Amino acid sequence: METTKPKILYVEDDVNLGFVTSDNLKLKGYRVVYCKDGKSGLEAYNKEDFDICILDVMLPEMDGFTLAKHIRENNKNIPIIFITAKTMKEDRIAGFKTGADDYISKPFSIEELLLRIEVFLKRSKVSTINNELPTQFKIGSYTFNFEDLLLKNNKEETHLTLKEAELLRYLCINKDKIIKREEILKTIWGDDDYFMGRSLDVFISRLRKYLNSDDKVKIENIHGVGFKMNVAG
Repeated sequence: METTKPKILYVEDDVNLGFVTSDNLKLKGYRVVYCKDGKSGLEAYNKEDFDICILDVMLPEMDGFTLAKHIRENNKNIPIIFITAKTMKEDRIAGFKTGADDYISKPFSIEELLLRIEVFLKRSKVSTINNELPTQFKIGSYTFNFEDLLLKNNKEETHLTLKEAELLRYLCINKDKIIKREEILKTIWGDDDYFMGRSLDVFISRLRKYLNSDDKVKIENIHGVGFKMNVAG
């Protein structure tokens, strides 16, 4: 019996790039639904089930950030990769704030895109079947439920993306220990290349923001080595 190939929602308004990329993805065995604007991308997402979304940022009708927000409201777990011509740090952070898992800058090679897709699909699959790790954590004044992707204290609730929850759980399991960057990247992202490293830094910043109501909780940057989550008291 043939295994169903992963399905990709690909939204890109550059028609030439869109068709070339779609063809290459199909040649690698993926099922691809290609849309030329954000509005039609959202309509396609609402009609079908997808395994991963690849979204250009600058789209007509509805930009990629807005599209990603709508997708995240429906599905916290589906991997989202942004494609952008912008290189400003603020634009990358804005993308991650919408719940994206990673970004890739134009111009890009199809090999790089395929690597990212394979890494995130593999991580999503592992996350859904790995039931051996703990799922409930106390982090200072916070409680963290991995299964519900929920971080909360008496002031607020934060609904995490799957990638955020995976990273936070790994930090919790290794609390008060120094974790090497490459160890985190290989465990959570499946690779420790430069592009994934940039994603890790942004995700760490987001977790710090989520945990900033309790000054006893710190995610420390160990220069040149990695990170350490300290919980005082």
